[in-house]
Amino acid sequence: MCLRMHEPRTIIRIFRYYSSGASMKSATFIFDRRLYEILQEDGRTRFTIRELRDAYAKRLDGITFRIGDVRRYVYEHIRRMIRIGWLVYDEERRARGQVYHLRPMPAHLQPELIDNGFENSLKTALQPERLRSPSESAAVTLKPSPDVDKHLEALHKEIRLDFLSAMGEAERYKLLLDDMPHLRDKVEGEYLDARDRSSRLLGHLRAIEKTLKTLATAR
Repeated sequence: MCLRMHEPRTIIRIFRYYSSGASMKSATFIFDRRLYEILQEDGRTRFTIRELRDAYAKRLDGITFRIGDVRRYVYEHIRRMIRIGWLVYDEERRARGQVYHLRPMPAHLQPELIDNGFENSLKTALQPERLRSPSESAAVTLKPSPDVDKHLEALHKEIRLDFLSAMGEAERYKLLLDDMPHLRDKVEGEYLDARDRSSRLLGHLRAIEKTLKTLATAR
């Protein structure tokens, strides 16, 4: 798997400050622009995955897609939001139709909104990797810089946490299915989603690790 580069995008950076005047060190949080705009809609403080999926799908005008791919894409963002405390589960936990509550974004996070995130995720999953010829590889000039390293290291940390979370989720679903087989028709889909997600994240993690190693060697 090759490292996927973001398409040209407009970046919105939001800084928050404490009343004392001293700012807290911010951390970049990469997030889908469409989803961010949906979450800013009036009344969008309580929702299910299905509701958020349907709202996102309505914004994909002119794009051919499978609703299952939209669900997985939205669900990955929900998992990341829960991990940072931007989203919480409803007090009533459900196997299906789980309700989530939106909370204020943590003050130390600096959103980096990306365009065409869903489309790019499909390209990564569907397009086979094209091997470079020796002449093409020789023509590529790597220009490592502190900013590139910093961005890749932050991305590596974020993806690693997502990977561990997805892997743990898949393991727990597997244990539930082993202990309570009668739940298979209700949670097997969630187990398969978590397992597939952890596999994809592992691929992303390895790609970034190899890129960091390549940049270090090029110095």
